Amino acid sequence: MSSVLYDVPGPIARARNRTVGVVGVAAIVAALGLLLYRFYSTGQFAPRMWEWITYIEIQYRILEALWNTVRAFAVAAVLSLVFGALFAAGRLSDHSWLRVPSTAVVEFFRAVPLLILIFILYFGLDQGLGIQISAFWAVVLGLMLYNGSVLAEVFRAGVNAVPRGQGEAAYALGMRKTQVMTSVLLPQGVRSMLPTILSQLVVVLKDTALGFLILYEELLLVARQLGSQGQLGSPILQVALVIAVIYISLCLVLAGISRLVERRLAQGSRKQKPANPGQTAPAASQA
Repeated sequence: MSSVLYDVPGPIARARNRTVGVVGVAAIVAALGLLLYRFYSTGQFAPRMWEWITYIEIQYRILEALWNTVRAFAVAAVLSLVFGALFAAGRLSDHSWLRVPSTAVVEFFRAVPLLILIFILYFGLDQGLGIQISAFWAVVLGLMLYNGSVLAEVFRAGVNAVPRGQGEAAYALGMRKTQVMTSVLLPQGVRSMLPTILSQLVVVLKDTALGFLILYEELLLVARQLGSQGQLGSPILQVALVIAVIYISLCLVLAGISRLVERRLAQGSRKQKPANPGQTAPAASQA
């Protein structure tokens, strides 16, 4: 079967693609093998370089840093979703007095780098206005303002991607705009928005690492402190690998939750569809 975007590859093209794939895999395996060999030859796998992870105090400190990272991510993710939903609704409003300020806020915070937002919240408010906030809230509020603005655009684009006839049909039934948005447009738009929302939440999780610049006790700060300890052998590479595995595990958990939500949404949409639409015809004729 032919495709709209490209022709189905023939025997020669399939053989060429297979050869390129084999060569690519072999090159990746060779690069990984060389990397592992260099680690082994420089003593990075020596037991003394991994001895630090056996200390109970260090394990507790990593767990505490993990909790701080997850806590900042969870609060920032919830606030970002709420912020994005509110300002997306503002941008979709028919009233200019609500749409224009919402657009200005979203475009402003999308344009300002996250690191500058964190610095302003942690240092600028204290020096300029005398308002002192903790490192935790500086990280959380910075993440909320930046990622919430990005999510506002995601929500707006997802709602606008729903076919126009869906909203027109709902208006024809006498629904208000709020009912059309919450009952018709959002449920359909969420399915298309979900992968992008997940990607942005992963960005929120990884951007919590910027908290180490204002000495927020998260994973990256603890990794930097542990890796620079001379009495532990300065195991910066080993600590970085452990922290990387933790971040990857957290991202996999997010991906699993996203797939679960997507599966539930798909099951809900299938339940709403009639099993056999043709069965309603006899009843209508009898009436």
